[in-house]
Amino acid sequence: MSGPQLPPMEAAQSAAASVRSPKTAELVAAALRRRIVQGELADGDFLPTETDLMGHFNVSRPTLREAVRILESERLVEVRRGSRTGARVCVPGPEIVARPAALLLELSGATLADVMNARIAIEPIAARMLAENGTAQAHKELRQLIDGLPAAWEDRALARAAAHLHRRIIGLSGTPTLEIIAGMLHEITERHIRAAIRSNIDHTVPKAQYRKLLRSFNRLLDLVIAHDGAEAERHWRRHMENSGALLLAGLETVRVRDIMD
Repeated sequence: MSGPQLPPMEAAQSAAASVRSPKTAELVAAALRRRIVQGELADGDFLPTETDLMGHFNVSRPTLREAVRILESERLVEVRRGSRTGARVCVPGPEIVARPAALLLELSGATLADVMNARIAIEPIAARMLAENGTAQAHKELRQLIDGLPAAWEDRALARAAAHLHRRIIGLSGTPTLEIIAGMLHEITERHIRAAIRSNIDHTVPKAQYRKLLRSFNRLLDLVIAHDGAEAERHWRRHMENSGALLLAGLETVRVRDIMD
């Protein structure tokens, strides 16, 4: 049996009371945020002076400073106390959500296998999009990243370089949403690769495995340059499944929180 119901008039009054009108500072922050999102204020630009903004929005100095604090809490602006230059725009990257996302995965008890399965679901699609839509500049960057891998032999350097390459494959595909997800998983991916390398006796990737890895990367590059999206997706799915099996060997039940600081 359902509980007692509010009379229509009381329900309407209760709903109206729960709706809070935005404060003036919130409206000012929203207007400035919109200018940043639309590119009218670019990364590194300084906001207009307090006097100009107070006049433009017809607000007091305390109200304006509250609006700037809201943007600062969102990490959209940086305020250097005591500086005469004012607030500087800082357009955030995926790193703004990377640490909170990692923390949520830690709290949820997610395993490295969970993260790898998510990456296998995402990266092959990005590889296809990169092959179908990638520019000459994207091809050049991918080549440079692959050519840079042989110099990264020590476990930390190789983990960093490999994780960055995987992230850039998604970034170069031209899909901002997937790029943000990749950015959220980047630190976990790097630490996972490092943990897998350290599981070897000499803390390095066996030469045969390393050469196979390079051949696979170069095969992807060839498919991307040929604009063969379907085969690029198939190849990268096989690569992710094979590399995933190697990276998870002995670490299948390791949780994200076990490799994070």
